[in-house]
Amino acid sequence: MSESTTENPIQFADVPAPVGTVPSAQKVLHGKTFLPQQQILLFSPDEWEEFIKEWVHYQRTKYQKVVRLAGAGDQGVDVAGLTDDAAFGGVWDCYQCKHYDEPLTPTVALPEIAKILWHSFKKRYTAPRKYFFIAPWGCGPKLKKQLLNPAELKLNLLAEWVDTCANKITSKETVKLEGDFAAYVDAFDFSIFTFKTALEIIDEHRATPYHAARFGGGLPERPPAQTPPTSVQASESRYVQQLYGVYTEERGAVVADSGDLATSPELSGHLDRQREYFYSAESLRNFARDAVPDGTFEDLQSEVYTGVIEVAQEAHPTSMKRLTAVTQAATTLEITANGLISVTKLKDRRGICHQLANEDRLQWSKP
Repeated sequence: MSESTTENPIQFADVPAPVGTVPSAQKVLHGKTFLPQQQILLFSPDEWEEFIKEWVHYQRTKYQKVVRLAGAGDQGVDVAGLTDDAAFGGVWDCYQCKHYDEPLTPTVALPEIAKILWHSFKKRYTAPRKYFFIAPWGCGPKLKKQLLNPAELKLNLLAEWVDTCANKITSKETVKLEGDFAAYVDAFDFSIFTFKTALEIIDEHRATPYHAARFGGGLPERPPAQTPPTSVQASESRYVQQLYGVYTEERGAVVADSGDLATSPELSGHLDRQREYFYSAESLRNFARDAVPDGTFEDLQSEVYTGVIEVAQEAHPTSMKRLTAVTQAATTLEITANGLISVTKLKDRRGICHQLANEDRLQWSKP
């Protein structure tokens, strides 16, 4: 044994240090980023339900009304997009949103199709214009092939009716494929049944205010801020009136409108900047409506208010000094938790102060 060891000594080699790039702060904090289509595969039933609720928000842009009927007695309808006042008696689309840990199969889909056939035959609603299957793992190859070939789908449904469909349409009876109902099914347009891929649903979800909060990846690019209109609008009248009060104090003469500042270029320029700040914040408010959940912008306003109110209530020699101190303080606040902070500019922070003044939550005149 010792002789063999001497003849064939064990070779040792140092393990080299791993070669890698310098990690970003994002990667250190959050690790590897998974694409949305990968994330939905890990959704629990509750998470899938919430995701579908968010996705329905997008559907409202396509229909007059969108409703959910999930649960007992839904008659095969999960999400319905209604195009007119006739509701289920008019033109509508049906979305069947299934949560399974594997791709959908004909065994799952055929009973759902049968429900649509039976309840539309019974005139509980008109047949939908389109019927979409939606699931985290999508449709399996066998089901997808049938949905892409209406004639094959129909033949498979007829062949599987007794074993797969008859006892799953309603708990009250076994539905037999015979008589007038059989004739109705034979004449039915099976091309309405189709599917949406996970990527299609995610792309539509991207158009909702919930996408970044659900999947991460940052907010969409923010469009340029609106340029203030030449004349003061009713929506900004209160904070501008507060500014006129500041200018009246500065000049020692009444300033009732912007025309009174014609001989005071510094104050006229100051007014122009404040209005620019206000409209920048208004543009952020409008952006927030489409990019983040409700309340996110209001939370940002609240953060700014909390950060500047003590400065506003301090003693200041003039109203202009108070206004300047407050808006300057807003630019230095450490706000890190709000979902809009990555697209918030210094102009927005100053503008939020004027939004607060527009609601009299901040006042520039001496207390």
